[in-house]
Amino acid sequence: MSRIGKMPIELPDKTSAQLGDGSIMVQGPKGKLEFDLDQRASVKIEGKQIIVERPDDTRISRAVHGMVRAIIANAVKGVSEGFSRKLEINGVGYRAEAKGKEIHLALGYSHPVVYPLPEGVTAATPAPTQIVLEGIDKQAVGLAAAQVRALRPPEPYKGKGIKYAEEHIRRKVGKTGA
Repeated sequence: MSRIGKMPIELPDKTSAQLGDGSIMVQGPKGKLEFDLDQRASVKIEGKQIIVERPDDTRISRAVHGMVRAIIANAVKGVSEGFSRKLEINGVGYRAEAKGKEIHLALGYSHPVVYPLPEGVTAATPAPTQIVLEGIDKQAVGLAAAQVRALRPPEPYKGKGIKYAEEHIRRKVGKTGA
């Protein structure tokens, strides 16, 4: 039995879930998320709990069991609390500014870089060298953070670039002068 899949998902206050035809919709104070379910996992809603079960013990059914449960749990957490990802910018002259549905970045290139935010993701810049991405969909927030980081990944010699706030950059020793 999957350790993740067998745990029931508790619905917090002001959060509800509805099963549709092969899909589930989770609604909460921050918004609503809907996605299709895999046929190899059955989902039941009992009171304030969501229970995910599998029909057999084949390898693919075991994998889908835990995955479906994790996706539903992330949706429940997203509509009740939301997800955020913090990025830090290191480098002289490197800065960011959130303007509406775009992030304007100065990353040492000959031109400014404009990153359009995907639907459902918002950005804030509490400082010119910090970016905070927020949203209810964990996958969309993580993907946006990865795409912003890919605009100028941190380099190992001076650590210049965009990195996750909790990320540690392994530094390399540069040339030794003769």
